[in-house]
Amino acid sequence: MKSYKGRGIVLHTLKYGDSSMIVYLLTDVGGRRSYMVQGIRSRMGRGSKQALFQPAFPVEFEGLEPAQSSQMHRFREVRSGFLLRGIPFDVRRSTMAIFLAEVVYRLVRESERNDALFEFVWNSVAALDVMEQGLANFHLWFLAHLAPIVGFCPGNSYTEGDWFDIKEGLYVSLPPLHTLAMRPEEAALLDRLLACDVAQLDQIALHRGQRVAFLNALLSYFGYHLDAIHSVQSVRILSEVF
Repeated sequence: MKSYKGRGIVLHTLKYGDSSMIVYLLTDVGGRRSYMVQGIRSRMGRGSKQALFQPAFPVEFEGLEPAQSSQMHRFREVRSGFLLRGIPFDVRRSTMAIFLAEVVYRLVRESERNDALFEFVWNSVAALDVMEQGLANFHLWFLAHLAPIVGFCPGNSYTEGDWFDIKEGLYVSLPPLHTLAMRPEEAALLDRLLACDVAQLDQIALHRGQRVAFLNALLSYFGYHLDAIHSVQSVRILSEVF
C-alpha cells in the first residue's frame, strides 16, 4: 500500500465494532477523509491513541492509501500535530472546539485538497487553544471567516446603517421586503468581524443576548446557502455556555 504524510484536524469519530473506530479528518493532503483505526480500545498499549481523536485535535500522520476506492485509508503512524495546552482542560475552549469540528464536518463534503480551508481551520484551532481574551466571540469570528472560504461572502462594501440582505449577499440601505436579512447592528458586526484578526476579539464587547442573536443570524446566512448547517447539534450547548 502506498504511504503518504500529512496533517489533519479531527472532525468526527464513529465506533466500529468492539475495538475500532472510523475517524473523519480535514487533511492538508486530500480534504475531508475517513480513516479506519483498529485496536483503539486495546489493552496492549495502543489504547492511548484514542486520546488523539477528540474534536478539533490536530494530528500529524503517515497514511496508507487503500487498494480499492471503496475502502478507507488507514494510519501507519499518527501523533499530535502540536501540543494543546488549553482546549483539553477548559470547558469553554472544548465547547468551542466541538462546535468548530462539527461545523466543518457537516459543511465540508469534498475529498479534494483545499489549502485555504485547511490552513484556516488549523490556525483557528491553534488560536483557540491559547487565546485568553475575547474567547466568547470566537465562534462568531470563525463562522464569519469560514463563509468566504466555502464560497459566499458580502458582494459589496458596508456603509454605516446598512442592513445585510442574506438572499442577495449584499449590504443594503433599506430593509429587504423578505425576512432573510441581518439588522443594522448585526450587519455592522458582520463587517467588523470580517475585518478583525482573531487576536483582536477582546475589543468587541457583546453581551450574551447579542451573541445569541448574531449567531442565529449567521446560521440563517449559512442555512440559506448550505442546508447542512441546520443539523449542527452543538449550537444549543454553545448558546448555553456563551
